[in-house]
Amino acid sequence: MTDRPSIVPYLSYRDGRAAIDFLTRAFGLEVVQSYDDTEGTLQHAELRHGNGVIMLGTAELPKGSPGLYLVVSDVDAHFARARDAGAEVLYPPEDTEWGTRRCRVRDPEGHEWSFGSYQPQTTAPDW
Repeated sequence: MTDRPSIVPYLSYRDGRAAIDFLTRAFGLEVVQSYDDTEGTLQHAELRHGNGVIMLGTAELPKGSPGLYLVVSDVDAHFARARDAGAEVLYPPEDTEWGTRRCRVRDPEGHEWSFGSYQPQTTAPDW
């Protein structure tokens, strides 16, 4: 067992940097890590509160509901199970440029679920 979370909410914002500013000032969340693309747009961030963490990023159009990210050991098997049960495929399993594997589906009520091998942490990495 690990002290890292295995189920994590994620949020998409039109302006990820502004969201981080608000969430840290208004709610006291702390930035664990964040990554920009080559044009300086926030792509991914992790913010913590106590022993919990959320992930967020910038998207052209925010989702209608927050999503959930589940850390799994076998992304392909979780994808196949979700697809076979009738989940709408948003994107099938893929390898990321960060060396992890992920996929995303939508449940019958429209909520997004991602499964991935990446496991967020609540402390900044010591690279």
